[in-house]
Amino acid sequence: MGKVFAVLMNKGGVGKTSLLTNLAALLANRGERVLIVDTDGQGNASLAFGQVPNQHAYTVADVFLGKLKLDAVTVNLADGLDLAPANDDMNMLEFQVLTKLKTYPKPFQLLAPAIREARERYDYVLIDTPPAMGLVAGNVLAATDHLLIPFVPEVFGVQGFIRVIEAIREFEEQQGKATQIEGAVGMMVDQRTSLHREMMEQARDYCERNRIQFFDTLIPRSIRFASATAYARKPAVWVDKNNRLVDAYRKLLDEVIGE
Repeated sequence: MGKVFAVLMNKGGVGKTSLLTNLAALLANRGERVLIVDTDGQGNASLAFGQVPNQHAYTVADVFLGKLKLDAVTVNLADGLDLAPANDDMNMLEFQVLTKLKTYPKPFQLLAPAIREARERYDYVLIDTPPAMGLVAGNVLAATDHLLIPFVPEVFGVQGFIRVIEAIREFEEQQGKATQIEGAVGMMVDQRTSLHREMMEQARDYCERNRIQFFDTLIPRSIRFASATAYARKPAVWVDKNNRLVDAYRKLLDEVIGE
């Protein structure tokens, strides 16, 4: 049975999709069967692989609303790597569900059945999330086993990081479903700056006090490589295998999956 990971943070621009798509691409390179499930209306997981979100006829929104099975919306990206895409149809989902609670009496259980089925077909299911702690994030929390939380060392970053952890714990208590926080990942880190070093130390201290793993591997800031990847329209790990950023993702994957 496959493992389910989700990347969650209530803020945009923290590298959620980059983290998820690069780990997914590396897993596929290793011969694993991988499904990316995109639940963010921006459709960045599609963009990361050179696809146009609004050209997908069917998306994860159809799965949430009970119109289609997950495999009916899934597209193939490469050998061993599939994508259940999202586009701006997801942006109306909360309104569609919460105004029809007679139709959707368990609003936080819309995704979980589909993910349970996907676990039978894939070694890894990786779920990307929108930058908000709302209905979609709640469904992801109810469907996943393991959470990765990206942390960008910026002003107020630690406070935002703590708020997300607290919100996850509150959701778990209310829903009666425990989700393992696999760990926090330092993203876009420039250790040459005192601010980044200070913020990283604060985040690590919080994690240590709350028994949350903070992965040793840090994903460095790389503006040049981000631009190159945007033009190539592929995850970084498929563009330049010798880049230090790619090496960091490889090391992080080993930490995450325990190798």
